[in-house]
Amino acid sequence: MINKCTFCQIIAGDRPSEIVYQDDQITAFRDIHPAAPSHILIVPNKHISAITELDSVDEKIMGQLFTTARQIAEHEGIQDSGFRLIINTGPDANQTIPHVHMHLLGGQPMRYPMG
Repeated sequence: MINKCTFCQIIAGDRPSEIVYQDDQITAFRDIHPAAPSHILIVPNKHISAITELDSVDEKIMGQLFTTARQIAEHEGIQDSGFRLIINTGPDANQTIPHVHMHLLGGQPMRYPMG
């Protein structure tokens, strides 16, 4: 069976994307509809549909999402000016791809309030 998850296809190299970071646990790539000058999606390589599907075995990989975000912010040159990290879960939060992912947004002042 072919995995129809868009992010799993990107991770596997079966769908084109501008990958900015990849190791055996995490893949990060530029969002195709950026909401900021730096808009990168950081995803676990393991398919996890939503935050509500996390188990205790996933704690390490979720921590790795955050440390990878810090490294990418440094590489993008936005670590000092600031950046926003967002994880959407479920339809009311507008999670459009059922694969846990973190948005890293920066390179401009963020608007407030969110939501």
